[in-house]
Amino acid sequence: MLSLKQNTMADEISGNSCPVSGDVSGDDSQSQPLPTPGLKPNPIVDDLKKNHLNKGVLIPLKTTQEVRQDHTTVYAYITRAPTKSANDVITALRTLRPEGGANPLPHLRTCAKPTDLPAHLKTQFMNDDPVGRQIHTSKSTWIYIIAGEVREISKSDVIKTLSTVDALENDPFIATITIPLLAPTSQVQAALWSSQYWPTVYRKNNPLGPHPSMVGRGTDEIKEDASLWMALAHQVALQAKEAGIGEAMGAVIVQRGENGTELVGLAGDARKHQECNGAILNNTVTHCVLRAISMVAQKLVRHEHREAGITAEAANLYYDCFQDQPLIELERRCFEQEHPNKDGYLCHGLELYVTHEPCVACSMGILHSRMGKAVFCHQMGRTGGLSSDDRPDGGGRGLGLFWRRELNWSLLAWAWERENVPDLPPIDPTTHV
Repeated sequence: MLSLKQNTMADEISGNSCPVSGDVSGDDSQSQPLPTPGLKPNPIVDDLKKNHLNKGVLIPLKTTQEVRQDHTTVYAYITRAPTKSANDVITALRTLRPEGGANPLPHLRTCAKPTDLPAHLKTQFMNDDPVGRQIHTSKSTWIYIIAGEVREISKSDVIKTLSTVDALENDPFIATITIPLLAPTSQVQAALWSSQYWPTVYRKNNPLGPHPSMVGRGTDEIKEDASLWMALAHQVALQAKEAGIGEAMGAVIVQRGENGTELVGLAGDARKHQECNGAILNNTVTHCVLRAISMVAQKLVRHEHREAGITAEAANLYYDCFQDQPLIELERRCFEQEHPNKDGYLCHGLELYVTHEPCVACSMGILHSRMGKAVFCHQMGRTGGLSSDDRPDGGGRGLGLFWRRELNWSLLAWAWERENVPDLPPIDPTTHV
């Protein structure tokens, strides 16, 4: 049985790697999406089913890296050694990594036979010196090995480290080549990079965002009724505007499970409901998304209080900065209904449908509440937080907060091209939603 160290070394030579625990971008395309059980009856949406199913078009959002097409190339040092000494060379080179860390370039083969090199490298090394000609014109017992990125290690350190390997000459071979920094997103791209740079491995994931198979399954799951929930969000938005509590913006939260899809919460914008000495506060936590999330939380708390025999006191909305109690008829009707999953964590795995792209604050609220999917209708190019597209008028690139590796949560997100829902009153493009 191989030791852990030997296994790791064998993986580096063969180019194999173990899957990372918790990697949500992997391709699990072998698993089929669960059949959709349908919509659960609800008097709030029953009348909408006739005219608002299978309408509109869902357009998956692209991540910041996908928008920027960040296929960066960098320089790397390579060396060569007799095949029988490859393990010794790899072990020595590993000491150059910070704290002996894992392979920083897992998408590239650590070792490559002379016959597997791209044509331009074969030509270069064959003409460099007599040893190179011998290696590339006969059955070779040598192998090429990646030492590391030029910006991470110095050439002198590589030479010093290789000099400790007995099988190498006093003047070890070192060359600088161009390599792709990020992993390929398809088998075709891996083959292209193998011919252009260095033997490359496709690990069936998307380093720039969610895997296409994941996006495809997500789209299939919601495409039938996404238009229904968006129609409801538009109704909420219009009701909020007519009531004078806020802008024409609305949010709907639903739960999709094995037993069907059902409404959990909804809210309109309420930034104009609370005033101070005649001035509208425009409080961020009165935005429709944060109000809807708060109402979901209140349903869970209401259930816990009921089970514990605690009597909840009504909030005084005149002084309440959150404005998260029902203010319009649709909010009241939905708020009276119970949460379908009383043991869940806030919005874990739930879906959000909102008339306008959420602002940065609301986008972070979506992440922190652990929402599973988000769909918006009208993009807010200057203030939106989910989209990664370039902002107009030199406003820079969007933040793409739905999928950022440096954040501790990611979700799938779509823009929905409107169909069969009424126009909403215009919103100033600088408005935070």
